[in-house]
Amino acid sequence: MPNVSTYSFTDVNATISHPAYGSYSIQGEGIGDMTISKTTDRSSHDVAADGAIMVSKTAGNNGSIAINAQQTSSLHKFLQGLFNYCWQADTSEWAQISMTVEAPKMGKTYYCTGGSFVKEPDEPFQSQGQRVSWSILFADIQRIQV
Repeated sequence: MPNVSTYSFTDVNATISHPAYGSYSIQGEGIGDMTISKTTDRSSHDVAADGAIMVSKTAGNNGSIAINAQQTSSLHKFLQGLFNYCWQADTSEWAQISMTVEAPKMGKTYYCTGGSFVKEPDEPFQSQGQRVSWSILFADIQRIQV
């Protein structure tokens, strides 16, 4: 008998927060998809003139999360409000976004801290509603396998 597994995005829960602005729980509504990406390469090679290879193990847990939200959703409105707040606030508040992403059926939890927006997203206007892509950089993304 084949090994069968199941996946549902509705089983994924996320909370995005800022200490001065508040938090928003994402449980599927208004979101098209979300991608967590690590930025730092963990290994690099240096090749000497004689062909000797020096391998470097590189620390770094920085990365980004891309959130594609429906343009009429409360999620998009929250993110726009959070961006506006952070942009107008004191610089010390710029990288204060945190996010927790839980996928309990897959046994994964991500803790993301030191977040800041890359930019305001492009916003489409067409005959039919679209998704708006928000990208947030995080200084630290920890994946916990449970």
